[in-house]
Amino acid sequence: MPQHVFIAIEGAIGVGKTTLARLIQDEFEAELLLEVFEENPFLKDFYKDREKYAFRTQIFFLLSRYRQQHEVVEETLKRSSLISDYTFAKDSLFAHLNLRGDELLMYESVHAALAEKIPLPDLVVYLRAETDILMERIAFRDRVYERDMDRDYIDAVNRAYEEFFLPYDHNPVLAIDTDNINIVRNKQDLAYVVGRIHAALAGVRQPRLPEVGEI
Repeated sequence: MPQHVFIAIEGAIGVGKTTLARLIQDEFEAELLLEVFEENPFLKDFYKDREKYAFRTQIFFLLSRYRQQHEVVEETLKRSSLISDYTFAKDSLFAHLNLRGDELLMYESVHAALAEKIPLPDLVVYLRAETDILMERIAFRDRVYERDMDRDYIDAVNRAYEEFFLPYDHNPVLAIDTDNINIVRNKQDLAYVVGRIHAALAGVRQPRLPEVGEI
């Protein structure tokens, strides 16, 4: 395992990406790179009218994520391991879910140019959960702009993540089902997740992700 590693945690809205990143920071002696959703001025309006605000919301996220990762990742890895609660690649996932036509084509051209300059993680930890579980976790954390979250949209995001990671081969992916574990309240559950991450970083081959519907 390299001296300094870059671990990115992914999964649908509400699955627990930031929580896991914070809980394993000390274990991997890493710095954190956390996405700041609140900086996007269009996000609240997007959840009220996705079609109207999708392009503005997505472009803001794309440029914000690029600026953050381009400035931070390489410099941090010179001195420390790094754990992020998102990947730059996931921005495209949301764009294909929310944009259409010329807006999507414009987005894709900008994303392709920026993505070339972003280092890939050594490991992506993909957290999975059923949509109803995601809705419960979203309600529990009670972010103001998520209080009227549409279940159909969260379900679409969840399915998009499955479809995104099934053929994903840019770097190793460790998929962990989180429906029946609680890494905050149960130390054994957290230890289980940490153990799987260590094994993946050590080069253990992970089993094939099941097809959508096999979960």
